[in-house]
This record gives sequence, C-alpha cells and structure tokens, in this order.
Amino acid sequence: MSSKISAKNVNLFYGQKQALFGINLDFKEREVTALIGPSGCGKSSFLRCINRMNDTIYGCKIDGEITLDGENIYREDLDLTLLRAHVGMVFQKPNPFLKSIYENVAYGPRIHGLFKNKSELNEIVEKSLTRAGLWKEVRDRLNDQATGLSGGQQQRLCIARTIAIEPEVILMDEPCSALDPIATAKIEELIDELKENFTIIIVTHSMQQAARISDRTAFFNMGKIVEFDTTDKIFTNPSNQQTQDYITGRFG
Repeated sequence: MSSKISAKNVNLFYGQKQALFGINLDFKEREVTALIGPSGCGKSSFLRCINRMNDTIYGCKIDGEITLDGENIYREDLDLTLLRAHVGMVFQKPNPFLKSIYENVAYGPRIHGLFKNKSELNEIVEKSLTRAGLWKEVRDRLNDQATGLSGGQQQRLCIARTIAIEPEVILMDEPCSALDPIATAKIEELIDELKENFTIIIVTHSMQQAARISDRTAFFNMGKIVEFDTTDKIFTNPSNQQTQDYITGRFG
C-alpha cells in the first residue's frame, strides 16, 4: 500500500524552543494512524504541520519535508486553501459555525464551488450527514442552529462539514476528549467506516481508543518518535522499553 503522506526529518521550532526532532513517518492510504504520548510530547504540533496550521503561529519555523501524494506541501507556490481542502481537520472541541445545521455542511462546498444547483448541494449535505451518522437525527431540523445540538452531535456535524468537500486526509486532534462514553463510541464507529474512503490520522490521549480504532500507532515522547509500528505490535509486543513503560502506565 502506497504512502499517502510522508514526513522526512521534520524539525519544528516555536521561537528558540524546538518542539519536534527529526520526525520520519509514512502514513498509508485508507488507514487510521494513532499518535500517542504524554501531554506536550509534540503529537498535536506534528498533526498541525500536515495542513500547515502552525504557519499561523508567530515565530514558528519548520524544516524537513512533508509530502502529500509525493508533492511537497511546504513549497512556496502551494495554495493553502487547496491543501486544506485535501487535508481536513477535526478539533478537540466541537466548533460548529454560528449557522444552521444545513449551512455548516454547505459552507465548504459553497467556497469550493462543488455543485451546480441547489439540488446537488442538498445531496452533498444529506450524504455528508449520513456518512457522519447524523442524518436521521437532524433531517427534520436542518434550519436549526448547530449550537443547539449535543456535544457528540456537534462533533459529528464537524466531521460531516469536513467530509463534505471530499478531502483525502482527515486529521483529528483528540476528537473525543470533550465527549461522554456513548458519544465517543459513535465517533469511533464512524472513524472505522470513514477509513474506507479517507486516510485518518488521530491524536488521542486514550490508549484504549488507539488500540480499538487504529491500524498503526506512533508513540511520541519529548518531540521525538520512540516507536512506530502496527497497533497490535505496539500494544502487545513493543520493541522499546519506553513504549512498554508508557502503555503500562509507568509514566505519562
């Protein structure tokens, strides 16, 4: 299986402070890769490198190379809007726009001109909400404010909004940390379904979650990758003592 995204020797600095050290990672197409490790170990910083969200932080500098389908995403002539259309992001806290449920999902397709008429747009909205497991719950209230939904529903709406523009990659930064166990189970089920069409990279503080939903796991510590392997291997027979200590709860 080919690599969808490749990171080669990526170093990240916030001003004088180095946050990532020589990161090398390959992400396979249509797989879920979990990034785990203690707080502040660089996993979210790395995730934000993949759609250049760190560009918005003053004093942030990155070197090394990250490619999407072999194309360097840090080249100077890259269209960032286009990159973020290919690489969608779901954040830790659900962040629906202050618009209706319908308009939240329609927003991306409108910006990128992905439909010819209203019925095509309606179709995109319905399909995205269905794929996010939300259509049946909201189809009679599409004009209601999105902020009226429960936390779990809001997060699924944010996922529907992300997939409405058919990205190739979905980045998820602890998407369940603000949710209760039932809402979390729904999101995990959804991730499992979405990987049929998307490459998914998820930062999670829950090792149980990483073990349940991912194909591969990268263990970060202090800005470095300690170990990267199949999830099964990482959790049952890690090669590195640090990995073993982390997953058995001896530190972190």
